[in-house]
Amino acid sequence: MDKRNAKYHLGQVVRHRKHPFRGVIFDVDPAFSNTEEWYDAIPEESRPHRDQPFYHLLAENDESFYVAYVSEQNLVLDDSGQPLEHPDLHELFGDFREGSYPLQIHMN
Repeated sequence: MDKRNAKYHLGQVVRHRKHPFRGVIFDVDPAFSNTEEWYDAIPEESRPHRDQPFYHLLAENDESFYVAYVSEQNLVLDDSGQPLEHPDLHELFGDFREGSYPLQIHMN
């Protein structure tokens, strides 16, 4: 198995390259690890490659808060300097500092 290095890390704030949402990373899969139904629901011309890191985000847009699963190719670092308002943030992370959130839980 080849080694995949994630570009982004836990607690980092990112935004989607094409869609208007941003989020904080709370988990990373080294390659696609979701359901086939989820993958097949993406239009073929927009479907990301499976062989790259995928990120679990506490995400938000102007209308709602949710959890998103996004390929690395579709993320960019959020440089707005603005904290997120997701209601689940403080279950996992401390206060926003210098563009990211420090983990507040112990990971195995």
